[in-house]
Amino acid sequence: MPAKTSGSRSSAAVEDYLERILELINTKGYARVVDIATSLRISQASVTNMVQRLDAEGLLKYEKYRGLVLTIAGETLARNIARRHELLSEFLQLLGLDQRVIDHDVEGMEHHISPATLRAIEALTDQLRRRPALLARLQGAAS
Repeated sequence: MPAKTSGSRSSAAVEDYLERILELINTKGYARVVDIATSLRISQASVTNMVQRLDAEGLLKYEKYRGLVLTIAGETLARNIARRHELLSEFLQLLGLDQRVIDHDVEGMEHHISPATLRAIEALTDQLRRRPALLARLQGAAS
C-alpha cells in the first residue's frame, strides 16, 4: 500500500495532479499543461505553478512549452494514489452504491485514509468477492 509522504507531497492537490498526469500519460501517451488544465477545469497558470512545484520536488521533469514526464518517484506516488482510488471505488461499488455517490465519496476519502485502513478495505473487498451470499446480504442492508 502507499506509504505516507511528508509535507507538501501529501497534500490533496498534489495527489490530484499526479493522479491526473498519470491518467493522461496512460491514455494519450503524454501530458501537457493545457491537457491538465482542461482535465482539472482550472487555469493553465495554476497548472504551471503546480507543475513547477512538482518539478522542484523531484516528482516530474518539466520544460516550458513542452510536455512533462513523471520521475520514478513521481510515477510511484501517482500509481499508489491511483491504486488507492481504485480500491476505494471497487469497495463502494461492491456495496451497490450509486456511481455519483462513489465518485464524490472517494474524492474525499482517498486523501485522508490511512494505509492500515486501506489494507483492511482491500482484504474485506477480497473476502466479499469470494463470498457472494454475504455480499448479497450487505448490498440488501445498504439499500
